[in-house]
Amino acid sequence: MRIAYFTETFLPKIDGVVTRILRTLDKLEPLGHEAIIFAPHNPPKEYKGHKVINVPGLSFKPWYPELKLGLPRPRLGRELDKFQPDIVHVVNPVVLGLWGTAIAKQRNLPLLASYHTDITQYVKHLNLEFLSPISKIFLRDVHNQAHLNLCTSAPMVGSAKGLGIKRVRLWPKAVDTETYHPDNYSFAMRERLSDGHPNAPLMLYVGRLSHEKRLDWLYAPISQLEGTRLAFVGSGPAEDYLKDRFKDTHTKFMGYMTGKELAEAYASADLFVFPSDTETLGFVAMEAMASGVPAIGARAGGLPDAISDGKTGLLFTPGDLADLTEKVETLLFNQTLRDQYAKAARIEMEKWSWRASTEKLIEFYELARSVHRRFDPPSVY
Repeated sequence: MRIAYFTETFLPKIDGVVTRILRTLDKLEPLGHEAIIFAPHNPPKEYKGHKVINVPGLSFKPWYPELKLGLPRPRLGRELDKFQPDIVHVVNPVVLGLWGTAIAKQRNLPLLASYHTDITQYVKHLNLEFLSPISKIFLRDVHNQAHLNLCTSAPMVGSAKGLGIKRVRLWPKAVDTETYHPDNYSFAMRERLSDGHPNAPLMLYVGRLSHEKRLDWLYAPISQLEGTRLAFVGSGPAEDYLKDRFKDTHTKFMGYMTGKELAEAYASADLFVFPSDTETLGFVAMEAMASGVPAIGARAGGLPDAISDGKTGLLFTPGDLADLTEKVETLLFNQTLRDQYAKAARIEMEKWSWRASTEKLIEFYELARSVHRRFDPPSVY
């Protein structure tokens, strides 16, 4: 099958959406499929043999300067025609995805859209709350042009249906259990993360340092639990604010990490903390658990689909910082319980392979093509 992807985010940016796209592309060629990727902001020219088309991008300043909005160009249609796709997949359609949708409809191609980010929540965190009603209508109308819609967690399936999005299915979660493994534990990395205090209880966060991630909530446990250390891995628009907020705590800002270094960081912590209440899944939590580290996350969005409360980690009530602090204390200062959760987390993550997830995605592509043959434009299905 020949698949054309239109994605709002791609390399060199790293986030959960990009991770899912990359791991999917890794598996497509061995399964006998070929892809072309339309992406903004100077991506590589190819990835694992799949051609990447650079789309000029406009920074979403001043609200989110890291986000590049791909601008439509007529040549995108020409490139698509040369590739002759069997299906178009728009990932998180906003600007570039909207253009991909229009191109697919013009050419009467099967169209699948995937819903990775709850834009209605993000506009609130970016102080653009006046856009919330419009964003709901936009999401509904764009996604309902697709012959099939995918969500990355069971709670987000419910969220999408609540917005009025039709033809919704669950794209199974997956994690790289070979790269992320408990054997990556490194005493030297632990020393770095703990700022020279490797024997202290150590919490870890990996991901964008942005306001919607609710990272300021971590001030409660790090300031109240004596002797505790916290490491932030990543960067983003809230970095300066967070450095000022946590300046009187035992917090280390590590910057971006990738590859072996990142795998070591995960495996060398005692506890992974993920306070965000806007996640549609939470790949970083899964990567931590694959590394044998239990996770604590918000009981919101897709995190309950990733973290099994009371088994692989704990969930806290969003905004309840006493609850968050209590949950952190429960696991951070009880090694026997923490080891139990760590073992269960690794076993659970071993069930979710990228090959199985990608094979299921191919099934969804076939379903979208079937819907396209039966209904165009899509109606009730």
